[in-house]
Amino acid sequence: MVVCENLKNKLIIIAEHGERLAVEMYAYLKKQGFENIRIANDGAKVYEILRPYYSQPEQVGLIIVNESLPQCQVSNMCTTLASNENGHVIPFIILRSNSKNNIDEYKADLDSTYLNYSISLPINYSEFLIVLEFQLMMKHERFLRHQQEERLINELAERKVVDAKLKYLVVHDELTSLLNRENFERKLRLILNRSNLLKQDGALLFIDIDRFSLINELEGFEIGDRLLVDVVSVIRKLANKEGLLARIGSDEFCIFLENRSAKETKQFAEKIRKTIYDTRFFTTDICYSISVSIGISGVNTTTAIYHPSELTSRARQACNMAKENGRNIVWEYNENDNSVQQRRRDIYLVPLIKKALMEEKFFLVFQPVVDLKTGNISHFEVLTRMRGRDQEVINSSDFIPVAERMGLIHSIDLWVVNEAIDYLAELPAEMSHISLAINLSSVAFQDDSLLPAIKDKLELTWIEAKRLTFEITETAAVDNFEQTRELIMKIRALGCQFALDDFGAGFCSFNYLKIFPVDFVKIDGQFIRNLLNDETDQLLVKSMTEIAAKLGKKTIAEFVETPETISKLKEIGIDFGQGYVFGKPETTLLPEKSISIRNLVLGKPAQEKGENNKRSNESGCE
Repeated sequence: MVVCENLKNKLIIIAEHGERLAVEMYAYLKKQGFENIRIANDGAKVYEILRPYYSQPEQVGLIIVNESLPQCQVSNMCTTLASNENGHVIPFIILRSNSKNNIDEYKADLDSTYLNYSISLPINYSEFLIVLEFQLMMKHERFLRHQQEERLINELAERKVVDAKLKYLVVHDELTSLLNRENFERKLRLILNRSNLLKQDGALLFIDIDRFSLINELEGFEIGDRLLVDVVSVIRKLANKEGLLARIGSDEFCIFLENRSAKETKQFAEKIRKTIYDTRFFTTDICYSISVSIGISGVNTTTAIYHPSELTSRARQACNMAKENGRNIVWEYNENDNSVQQRRRDIYLVPLIKKALMEEKFFLVFQPVVDLKTGNISHFEVLTRMRGRDQEVINSSDFIPVAERMGLIHSIDLWVVNEAIDYLAELPAEMSHISLAINLSSVAFQDDSLLPAIKDKLELTWIEAKRLTFEITETAAVDNFEQTRELIMKIRALGCQFALDDFGAGFCSFNYLKIFPVDFVKIDGQFIRNLLNDETDQLLVKSMTEIAAKLGKKTIAEFVETPETISKLKEIGIDFGQGYVFGKPETTLLPEKSISIRNLVLGKPAQEKGENNKRSNESGCE
C-alpha cells in the first residue's frame, strides 16, 4: 500500500511510556518517510500535543497508544477522538500485551463509526506499517467524503435560499417588495368578483411619478431607485395596509381601495399627491421635490368590471389626462375624455391599418388642382384611402393620425410614393404631361429611407421628377425645421417640387416662408371656407398671396366650393384652386372634365354635352 506524500506530513503521536519501544517506533517511522512524529509518555502529554491542532484537526494523522499508558483511559480517548462524526476523526493503533486483536472494548475497525485497530506486542513491523498506512488512508477517505457531504449540504441550502427568493420575486417587486403586476392582477380579479357579487363600491388609483426619467438621466439609476423606495415608504404610511398596493411599472404604482365612495377616494388620492409634493427627498447633497399624477377608475354597483386589465387601463388613461392637463393633479376617468376616445379609435384602426399594409387595401384617389388664370388643370393631388372590415372607405384624416401615433406611418408614406410613381408610369403617352402632388406625413422627413426610395423609383420608371410635387404641412415643417429643410433641398435637387400645405394654420408661417425651399404655398382651408363673408379672412389671404408672390412662390387655395369663391380668389390674386367645385377625389383621372372646369373658371356658359365631349377629347388635361 502506497501512502500519498501529503499524508506522510500529518502528525503521528507515539503514546508509549516505554522509552526503548517509543524510540524504536520513532526511528522506524522516520525511516519510512514520516516527518511529523511526536512522543508522549502519558495521557496528559497526548492532549498537550493535540491542543495546538484544535483549529486544524485535518493536520493530525493518527495516534499509536499503549493500552497501559499512564494517566490515560484509552477507551475514553478512543471514544472521544476516533468517533467524531464531523469528518475529522483520529485513527488509533492500540498496542496490546496479549494476542487478542480487535476486542469490543476498543470498538474494532469493523465498526463504521470508529477507526481503531489493535496489534500485539512485540510489534511485527511489517503488519504495523500496513495497519498504519491503512488507517491513514481510511481517515483521508472519510475526510474527503465529509467534505463532499458538506458541499452538497451547502449547495442544497443555497438552492433553497435561491428557490425561496425566486418564489418571492414571482409575486413581489424586488426593489420595493410590493406586489408585482401579475400578482396584483390575480388578487384584484378575486376582489372584483367579490365586489360585483356583494354590490360593493371601490376604486383603483394609478400613480405615476412626474418626469421621473429626468432623475435617472441626471443622477443615475441608483439614485432613482432610492427615490422610488422613499416614495413607496410615503405611500405605505398613508395607505396604512388598507389598500392593495403594487408596483406595475418603472415609476408606476396602483392602489385598490375597497368600500370607498368616489368622494373618499378623491380625498385619499389628493392626500397622497399633496404629501409627496410636500416631502423633500435627499440624495447625497441634493434635495428633490417631486410630484405625482394620479388617475382614478371607480368600481360601482351600476357597471360591473370583471377583468383587472380593464380597470387598470381606465385608471392609466385618467393618469395620462392628468399629465396632459399639467401634472401634479388627480383626474377621474371619464368616457368622454379625448384620450379615451382616441384610444378607442386606435384599438379599432390599428389592426385595420396593419391588415391593409399586408393585403394592399390602401388605394389612391385624385383631385384636380386648377390654374385660376387659364382654367386648365395644373396637376392632381394624390389622396390615400383605406378599406375597412366591410369594404367601407376610410378617409386618411381618420387613419393617418393613428398610424403616426403607432409607428406605422413610414410604411404608408413609402407605399404612397411607390404607388403614385407607378401610376404615372402606367399612363398612356398622350397623358405624359400629367403631374401629381403627393401628401407626406408629418414624420416622413425623419425617415432616412425616403430620399433613396424616391431616387430609386424615379430611376426605375424613368418618370420625370418635375411631374412630382410633395406636400408637407406647415406644422410638420416648423417642428423639425432644419432636418426637414435639408431633406427637401435634396429631393428638390432630383427635380421634384414642394408645396407647403395648410399654410397659415401655425401662425408663425411668415418667419419660415422666406427661407423654406418650397415652390407652392397651399393656404389653409379655414381661411377659404367663409372667404366671401369674412373680411378678416380676405385680408389674411391677400397678405399671404402678396408675400408668397414676392418670394417667388405660387399660391393654392384649398376647399374651394362655389363659383363665387373662384371669382374672389382670382380678384385677390391666388394662382391655383382646389375643391369640390372643380371635382371630388376620384380613383381615376378624369381629363374629360377639363372643358367644364375651364368654363367654370373663365365664367363661360356651359356647352352642350356633345360639344363638351368633343373638345375634351381634343384638349385633354393640361
